[in-house]
Amino acid sequence: MSVAESDKSVGEVINIGSNFEISIGDTVELIAEAIGVEIEIETDAVRLRPEKSEVDRLWADNAKAKNLTGWEPLFGGREGFKRGLAITAAWFADSENLRRYKADIYNI
Repeated sequence: MSVAESDKSVGEVINIGSNFEISIGDTVELIAEAIGVEIEIETDAVRLRPEKSEVDRLWADNAKAKNLTGWEPLFGGREGFKRGLAITAAWFADSENLRRYKADIYNI
């Protein structure tokens, strides 16, 4: 909403990411921690990104969004991500929420 409502953002390309990077493996570990399960990650060498791939790391720098609109993510950085995962895990742990959750259809 901050970007849409700001006159300074008109015609600009603005990244509204969380300003940190995290590997898929670390993401999986944090999800397991949030839901309280022990996991063992298995890696399939065939599915690893090639060493000379065009993209080695992805980082969503949101400095431009902050400078133009004052926007900052509510769940920024690793600690924000962990808080968001905890909230999401708690939501899915509530059986009343699961009754309303429709995984078999696409909703907006």
